[in-house]
Amino acid sequence: MIYSEKVMDHFTNPRNVGEIADADGVGEVGNAKCGDIMKMYIKVDGDVISDVKFKTFGCGAAIATSSMATELIKGKTIDEALKLTNRAVVEALEGLPPAKLHCSVLAEQAMKSAISDYYKKQGIDPTPIVGDIGDCEECHGCN
Repeated sequence: MIYSEKVMDHFTNPRNVGEIADADGVGEVGNAKCGDIMKMYIKVDGDVISDVKFKTFGCGAAIATSSMATELIKGKTIDEALKLTNRAVVEALEGLPPAKLHCSVLAEQAMKSAISDYYKKQGIDPTPIVGDIGDCEECHGCN
């Protein structure tokens, strides 16, 4: 499998790795079929995602998409972050092999799951805002 230089960079030097102890929102998504599990933590100041961290168990593409997704939403408003699509993550990484596109879907879902958790902690129903997160149906296996 051929990966772009950007994918390799984000895999070997992932950004924003770790946990936020007092996170305002935490989202975890995964797919038992391929074994990828992503956990994303967000800190929100006002309406801005001031900090974001992730922990991912999975293949190189899963780590790279998690890293890129955090880079793309850090410093953005929640509304701006919710506009992030898996396609935007793939484009920012300069492409992914077709069998690895599901990793970008998981990255988008992890971010939306963290924002959903943030809204729930505020006493707000996240479904009308974030939508249904669902499961990754496009997994082709990472091994």
